[in-house]
Amino acid sequence: MIGRLFRAAPLTCTFLIVFWTAGALSGAIGGASDELLTQTGFGTGSPWWTVLTSALWSMDLLGYIATTVLLAVTGPLAEREFGALRTAAIFLATHVLGSFLGLCLVLVGGDLHWGWLESLVGESAAGPSIGGVGLTLALTFRMPPLWRRRVRLMMILSVLVLTLYSGWLEDLLRLSGGVAGLVVGALFLKSGPVHKARSLQETRVLVALLLAASALGPVVSMMSPYPNGPLWWFADVVAVAQPSQDDVYAMCSSDAVELCRTMVVQLSYGRFPALVMSLLPALLLLVLAEGLRRGRRFAWRAALVFNVAFAAFIGSYVVYVAQFPDASVLELAVSFGVPMLAPLAIIVVLLLTRKHFDVRLPRHAVVRFWRFTAISVALLSALYIFGGYLVRDQFTPEPGFGALLADLPTRFLPPGYLDLVPLRFSAEGLAGTLLFEYTGVVFWLIVLAGLLMASWRTWPSSCEKEAAHARELMRRHGGSSLSYMTTWRGNQYWFTPDGETAIAYRVVATIALTVGDPIGPARLDAVRGFAEFCARNGWTPCLYSVGAETRAAVEELGWSAVQVAEDTMIELDELSFTGKKWQDVRTALNKATKAGITAEWCTYADAPYAITDQIRSISAEWVADKGLPEMGFTLGGLEELTGDGVRCLLAVDGDRTVHGITSWLPVYADGEIVGWTLDFMRRRSHGFRGSMEFLIASAAQQLQAEGARFLSLSGAPLARLDRGERPRALQRVLDFTGQVLEPVYGFRSLFAFKAKFQPTYQPMFMAYPDSAALPRIANAVSRAYLPHLNARQGLRLATKMIIRTRERVTTPGRTR
Repeated sequence: MIGRLFRAAPLTCTFLIVFWTAGALSGAIGGASDELLTQTGFGTGSPWWTVLTSALWSMDLLGYIATTVLLAVTGPLAEREFGALRTAAIFLATHVLGSFLGLCLVLVGGDLHWGWLESLVGESAAGPSIGGVGLTLALTFRMPPLWRRRVRLMMILSVLVLTLYSGWLEDLLRLSGGVAGLVVGALFLKSGPVHKARSLQETRVLVALLLAASALGPVVSMMSPYPNGPLWWFADVVAVAQPSQDDVYAMCSSDAVELCRTMVVQLSYGRFPALVMSLLPALLLLVLAEGLRRGRRFAWRAALVFNVAFAAFIGSYVVYVAQFPDASVLELAVSFGVPMLAPLAIIVVLLLTRKHFDVRLPRHAVVRFWRFTAISVALLSALYIFGGYLVRDQFTPEPGFGALLADLPTRFLPPGYLDLVPLRFSAEGLAGTLLFEYTGVVFWLIVLAGLLMASWRTWPSSCEKEAAHARELMRRHGGSSLSYMTTWRGNQYWFTPDGETAIAYRVVATIALTVGDPIGPARLDAVRGFAEFCARNGWTPCLYSVGAETRAAVEELGWSAVQVAEDTMIELDELSFTGKKWQDVRTALNKATKAGITAEWCTYADAPYAITDQIRSISAEWVADKGLPEMGFTLGGLEELTGDGVRCLLAVDGDRTVHGITSWLPVYADGEIVGWTLDFMRRRSHGFRGSMEFLIASAAQQLQAEGARFLSLSGAPLARLDRGERPRALQRVLDFTGQVLEPVYGFRSLFAFKAKFQPTYQPMFMAYPDSAALPRIANAVSRAYLPHLNARQGLRLATKMIIRTRERVTTPGRTR
């Protein structure tokens, strides 16, 4: 593994080894000393050549770790795209240019007497992250448009937040290094004038990231022991920290009696409730950012109100400070004008992108949220007032009902805002402290959870009328071997404007997972319209188990695809079980005849109770043996046996004992049944061993006589035919997943079993528009197949996979 990585990115690996070795030998990993920075760091008073030596050290352990992660991700990609020499040139160029550009900004700002930049004069900084940021942003010019925008926005926002809120020299140099990377990329690396308009979903993501950055910036400043950026004071608006003990002593030693009392109460909050309540505005903005990512209108409105309030707060503070006679116009413009640009910029972006956030919550969901919030406020208020009165001796001074009622609003404010309201008492005992400190914590956690659920939750929109229309389209237009599965319960339906093409889907964790190919004539238009429909609702579409024709169609839209299964088709036109290759099938038929076993057709809904009871017992026995729930989605269970048109073929002996069962789903074309798809397969554990071969062969013979053209033995998930092609990375991951799950679910054994019937193979694909959504798609697919998997079953599944995989490794000749 290490050797392969070194061969793929020799420059990156060599540099990281030198980087950490130099840090360990000099002791800079634990924090660069002033002596080391003076000799090797770059700053206003440093020799010019230190711009090179500064790239070999970092400021502290966090810098070493962050830089290593950045270069470990970007370096191999850059070396693969540019080669080692060009990567080194780009890294050095952006590091040098960025360092001198940042130095120039410090000198100019110092001449203008900007307090922040004046504080950086004489400072020194070190770190290869300057060139690392520049290399990353330069590399974006060779990325696909979707990733280009995302990487640029995330990288620029990250370094910008650090510069504005942390504000030390290394933060500024990283920002200027990023600017240098964009310049180098635009001049030398731009591959062409190809421009792709942002999609609806991409715009939502970018706006959400912008709002999230405005929330995380103050948190960075709050957590930093020495914030120095021009917006560090703005952190007090979004994330208000507790005052320090020294600040309290200083204030209480002055004449500010009321402010002293307020700060004492602020300091009396416990660490956890104070932290949670202080971070409330930032947490709320992050929740609203998630709502924006999903296109929710309520999140757009709330974000707009918040930023208008922030801008108004800064404006009022500027007016207040401007009344002092010694106030400098330039200092006001720089110190407060720049901070005001942050909320104003977000306001402008929100107004310009208003039409992208049009997903409204259903009325019943809005009513439920506000009702739940009102009840929570009422209960918590009653608990605080009446509970506080019962333990009023634990407050100083002792309050009455009126004082508790007047103090109630302050329980929902962060501690840092308590200087805005008069404070009446403080808590001392356990019960009083819990009521005093945790009333607001519980309320706001409930509100945040409610808003997050409103952002995440999906409300089904399909009804029986739409399902009936989809079934009619399936019968009229037909489709793939999986088309009948679109009629199963749990699916929703989307139709083209003319109502002639349908897509069945289910939303799992914001992934709109389709079932098979679109049904109808306009497949490409249907996929395009369905993608727009998903974007409006904040979902990511994923076409699952589609054929090669649909895959080719969506590739015109720039989608990617990977094979997830292999459909096995038996052509019935000239089928005859003759020849050596059919030996196993003929043996099963002959043995069944000798054992007195016959194949009988029935419908599950009309079958006698004695038969259905045996089918349920066989299925329950199979599930119990697995110790895991039955898989769903494209694998039917007992419930799907009752579907309209589904036929069951049973292996029954002379005593009416059911030895095995298969179910067959109709496949339509032009209003007629032209084929059948195998779905449900179960056999009695101690019954006739060749029952599955017997049933499939019997079905082929009898359905051939009825005029059917083909049988589909259905797709085998996570199994495929080796066509001699070199698989891509994602395909290798799926192949490995199939190997891991084989000891439990036996997908590959099933695939090998179907080969007995000499089928033709047709690959089935999963198509998706955005590779960044693959982790969420994997989660959605697993939850669709195992929707009722609990923690105990999940642990059992993992244990079985580990044990049986080890058994296969230690006994390679063993088969299931």
